[in-house]
Amino acid sequence: MAIVRVSGADIPQLAVALLGAVPAPRFATFTRWRDAAGELIDTGLVLYFPAPHSFTGEHVLELHGHGGAVVVESLIERIVQLGARRARPGEFTERAFLNDKIDLAQAEAIADLIDAGSRAAAQAAMRSLQGEFSQQVNAARGALTSLRVYVEAAIDFPEEEIDFLGSQELRERLDFVQQKIDAVLEAAQRGARLTRGLTVVIAGRPNAGKSTLLNRLVGHDAAIVTPVAGTTRDLLREQVEIGGVPMEIIDTAGLREATDDAIEGEGMRRARGALARADHILYVVDAAADPGAISLAEEQATLPIGVALTLVMNKSDLAEQGADAARPAAPADMHRIAISAATGAGVDALRTRLAAAAGHAGAAGGTFSARTRHVDALVRAQQQLSAARAQLAAKQGELAAFELRGAQASLGEVLGDVTSDELLGRIFSSFCIGK
Repeated sequence: MAIVRVSGADIPQLAVALLGAVPAPRFATFTRWRDAAGELIDTGLVLYFPAPHSFTGEHVLELHGHGGAVVVESLIERIVQLGARRARPGEFTERAFLNDKIDLAQAEAIADLIDAGSRAAAQAAMRSLQGEFSQQVNAARGALTSLRVYVEAAIDFPEEEIDFLGSQELRERLDFVQQKIDAVLEAAQRGARLTRGLTVVIAGRPNAGKSTLLNRLVGHDAAIVTPVAGTTRDLLREQVEIGGVPMEIIDTAGLREATDDAIEGEGMRRARGALARADHILYVVDAAADPGAISLAEEQATLPIGVALTLVMNKSDLAEQGADAARPAAPADMHRIAISAATGAGVDALRTRLAAAAGHAGAAGGTFSARTRHVDALVRAQQQLSAARAQLAAKQGELAAFELRGAQASLGEVLGDVTSDELLGRIFSSFCIGK
């Protein structure tokens, strides 16, 4: 089957020309559609949704016919002859947004639902589409609006402003708004990781067992494994779902200080490039040869700052009893897991660790989809709120009010209250045709 959807103000006239009459609203009706010469194109069902009670908020006509490419193209050509044009990618969803049927976060959730790489990601996108993300942003924005009203009202009474700006009630209101924004930002960061998946880079010294770990995580022999150090020379990427979270696992060339092998040197350069783009690093150490994780301590300064890292003590089945009794050279608070990639011992705990790193709890309960632009806007709102707090502490009411207005505008960007044509074009151009 194929569905041809048409939206716009002239749908009633188009329906009369194509079908002979305007169908009854919201009833599936069997009909025939013909070309300009009266020849039968196809038979099928037609559905009519009058404005404003439709997906786009405009009159919408849906023609459900046979799915052959020639038949569908003939029908589209006839509709174009009657005054329609082919939709741009995402144009139906864009019209729904412009006609206030959905906000921008919900519109983006439609694309995320279509592109979902796992069941958890699809469920999260559906939550955003149903408005859970938008409700949390609106709650934060409502609290911020109340705070703005409170601050700006005081500015109108200069004789009372100074005392007001240092009041306990104002601090409590600020704390409340801060909690709201912090909560939605944390949830959005989890949602963004779930939507795009997690990039996990396996790094470590040559022959630490990185490729064996990759094979164990993805469930098949993706990487060549030999006793020869430096077997892996290039990046090896594999897609896998762990705990409902889509992940890209990247195996890298072994890291060491220097090499005379030009190919190995290029492999290490690419490995460091992958590390810089990672969401999570699994640093693999040979627990038998390096029980104190000295190799990680030596490499620590070259690893990217701010990227989550798990120390994987591999070959634990070969390590001597008590060899790890001395504290490793790696930081004591670093998350570490003892495994044997060869036997599989400890690998389930590592999978659980990776799922937790993606912010995924159970079956994605309560997680909604989000995008990097949402996170950026929320971080900006958080920073502007902090700036407002500093201005209030300095008894600068007008400057605090300015920062609060900026924070409110940043929250509005998430839902599309403040958008540019360039941003909308970039968002909707990524949609599939017909959405």
